[in-house]
Amino acid sequence: MTYAQLTQEQRYQIYALKKMGHDQSQIAKCLGVHKSTISREFGRNQGQRGYRPKQAHEKTIKRRAKKAQKRITTEIWAQVEEKLRLDWSPEQISCWLKKYALDPVSHESIYQYVYADKRAGGDLHKHLRCQKKYRKRHGGKDRRGKIPNRVSIEQRPEIVELRERIGDWEADTIIGAGQKGAIVTLVERKSRFTMMDKVERRTADATEEAIVRMLLPHILQVRTITFDNGKEFAYHEKVAQQLQADMYFAHPYASWERGTNENTNGLIRQYLPKGSDFSNITADQLSFIIERLNHRPRKCLDFLTPAMVFSQPQPGCT
Repeated sequence: MTYAQLTQEQRYQIYALKKMGHDQSQIAKCLGVHKSTISREFGRNQGQRGYRPKQAHEKTIKRRAKKAQKRITTEIWAQVEEKLRLDWSPEQISCWLKKYALDPVSHESIYQYVYADKRAGGDLHKHLRCQKKYRKRHGGKDRRGKIPNRVSIEQRPEIVELRERIGDWEADTIIGAGQKGAIVTLVERKSRFTMMDKVERRTADATEEAIVRMLLPHILQVRTITFDNGKEFAYHEKVAQQLQADMYFAHPYASWERGTNENTNGLIRQYLPKGSDFSNITADQLSFIIERLNHRPRKCLDFLTPAMVFSQPQPGCT
């Protein structure tokens, strides 16, 4: 027989057999364990009032928890802190450690580590993503100006919905405080690769120039772009001509049809909360945000990064 962990039920059996006067060898035989298991149980878990099964089990649980904590080295915690300061979520960090054969740490343990740091006056909690508050949009009529020659998302190829290829983008704008300044955002549907560019005014010509400026270097990885119905996208035909791609428009007030872009804008809001003044945002600041978003692992990508997926060779791309 070899040593095995005892269950709580077995501990109650040990207690009853001991009360009946059985010695350690007899108790071991009744439970089907080695007699050294019983000897070790009495040595570790017996209190001042003798052996009690509930107390013995509680001692074992505490000892296991303490042992598990010691297995996480200071070097691993240093890596956890490094990733937290890069704005990775605890789940992303946990799966990254597991994926690359490092000592595993559960995301619950990382959260507890962060909260303990907060209680001690640390700032790790500031890198946790804030919950986004949603407000219901009232009214179903589209009161904005009509965009000429817009093509409905209903005509978009079904392959776009499947996310099986690189090259299908979603576009949107984020508005600064006081309607001053805007940021044009682009996200690729399969890889979640994100690009951003600032425009001083949310006009159709400025937006068109920003989209072309961002996507032209990646023209071989541009097949479609899906917009919302903002008038800043009125020059979509110019974008289509310069990028040789197809343009589509979601239905009015149907943000879920561009869910990838909406989610990405929420991630950007971690760095640029609502009410932020965009007038003084620099290119370096935008580059910093883009770097953070494109180089942290995503659960939906099996914990690869958007940059890794976007750069992978694609079959059929010429």
